[in-house]
Amino acid sequence: MSELQQQVQKVVDELVDSGAERGVQVVVYQGGEQVVDVVAGVADPATGRPVDPGTVFYNFSIGKAATSTVVHLLVERGLFGYDTPVAELWPEFAANGKQAVTVRQVLDHTAGVPGIPLDTTVEDLCDWDRICAAIAAAELWWEPGTKVGYHAYTFGYILGEVVRRATGKRISQVLAEEVAGPLGVTGELWFGMPPSEHHRLARLEDEPGAAEQAAQMLASMPPDLPMLRSAPMALFPNAEFGNRPDTLAADIPAGGKVSARAIARLYAALLGEVDGVRLLTPERLAEVTAVSSSGTDEVFGMPTRWGLGYAIGLPDGSRDTAFGTGGVGGSFAFGDTASGLAFGLTKNRVSNDFATATRLTQLVTGAA
Repeated sequence: MSELQQQVQKVVDELVDSGAERGVQVVVYQGGEQVVDVVAGVADPATGRPVDPGTVFYNFSIGKAATSTVVHLLVERGLFGYDTPVAELWPEFAANGKQAVTVRQVLDHTAGVPGIPLDTTVEDLCDWDRICAAIAAAELWWEPGTKVGYHAYTFGYILGEVVRRATGKRISQVLAEEVAGPLGVTGELWFGMPPSEHHRLARLEDEPGAAEQAAQMLASMPPDLPMLRSAPMALFPNAEFGNRPDTLAADIPAGGKVSARAIARLYAALLGEVDGVRLLTPERLAEVTAVSSSGTDEVFGMPTRWGLGYAIGLPDGSRDTAFGTGGVGGSFAFGDTASGLAFGLTKNRVSNDFATATRLTQLVTGAA
């Protein structure tokens, strides 16, 4: 057992033993080789089922990396380009002045379409045609390309519909055929997860006091805060949302159902070869991990930097060479073009910060 494996295991065990976390997976690749594979805790407190390396977690927005990767593969094949207008593939999307929005602008969150209707329900999110029709009819929040703001839900649906129009296949099918299959993680990397597989999922739980904290936060927010008009608060990701059979089965490619080893293996295969599989050329990788947009986020109000589909930097703001995506609840995954590190953290306690991810990424990058 390597020293880094021992160090990560010790930290994860401490987090679980202290009650800070319930169940955790951490996987690290270095130069295409797996160097850390750690699990601790329970996947389902009701039954005591332990977390194992193949346990799948609904970890929300870390799945955006899979969505982006599918798009890059199709660009590489010439099906469309980054500067192709979305409406060229999806004509209905041109409504209300959106005809100039490009694939690039969706990837770097400058498209100006961050919101879904405030009467949207969970059932709507699970109905692909219905939610895509609502997004196609949406109005711009800003002139495309002039501002940046997190497209929490719309990111996945817009890019997913682009993929469907370009290939005639659902994005989940393309993910399975072009990414999960070649990487050998078919059962651990999903958008919509078949009900027959749900028994393998970790059961999510909210951090103690999360509901009270959320209510206090909501009460303190000004009513005109952009975040409050980007989506109904009832759809803010939480444990209940991530445990519903319909959301687990639905293609919601703004998030994903993944294991740590699946998402870490994806990043490792972006950086280089993993068992003979490389997802992107070095030139494409350099293009998609360069800063494409930056500034104050128009939805959430914090500084932000994006490549093409991947946030730039780690949770503590370090490492300009790191590219990845965190998820509501505190999960995180990234690759680092400088060190060759690929990292995946999945967990089932939905927390309000990235404290666990920060501690573990600092440990891992300090050892790189």
